[in-house]
Amino acid sequence: MDIIKVENASKSFNNYKVLDNVSLSCEAGKIYGIVGYNGSGKTVLFKCICGFYHLDEGEIWIRGKKMKKDMDMLTEAGIIIEEPAFLRNHSGYRNLDFLYRLRNHKNKKHIYEIMNKVGLDPSSRKKVCNYSLGMRQRLAIAQAIMEDQPILILDEPMNGLDKRGVIDMRNFFEGLKKEGKTILMASHSKEDIDVLCDEVYEMDMGKLSKVR
Repeated sequence: MDIIKVENASKSFNNYKVLDNVSLSCEAGKIYGIVGYNGSGKTVLFKCICGFYHLDEGEIWIRGKKMKKDMDMLTEAGIIIEEPAFLRNHSGYRNLDFLYRLRNHKNKKHIYEIMNKVGLDPSSRKKVCNYSLGMRQRLAIAQAIMEDQPILILDEPMNGLDKRGVIDMRNFFEGLKKEGKTILMASHSKEDIDVLCDEVYEMDMGKLSKVR
């Protein structure tokens, strides 16, 4: 069964068609990459899959459930779309702990493990407002994975990472793929897409075409 299935999806804003009859199927245990210039429709597609926007036409199915019929929002996913709104005057750990508790979870050891996995020091009291762009991106990845969801929707997940950080996160995403996660990512980096993705698509003027 397809984990994510998009069928003939169209979406317009002010009579401008941002998504034009887009179809996409994603299976478990694979990484799918979408490339395209800014404004091509990648982020809008991701937001529609997550339930942030309603389609004008077409359907989206998640694990056999129809979006806007069987569910209003995608809850079984870790999501990075644009920069998360962190509590900037608190540490990375305090941010993740707060978000984890919102789901009625409390597990200090788990959050420590997640932060270590993405290369952040969970014992650091450094405020997020003093984080580098790369550190904030690592924290965003930690937030996306901390609930061990089966789907990851990642818009520019390597943004701001240095060379070492990119290598670390590539290896990390490869590990998640082996665990059976379905990963859908957009990236400006052709190298990231080439290295990581099982299937690659290009978005151009709202149309999606398979590259490989």
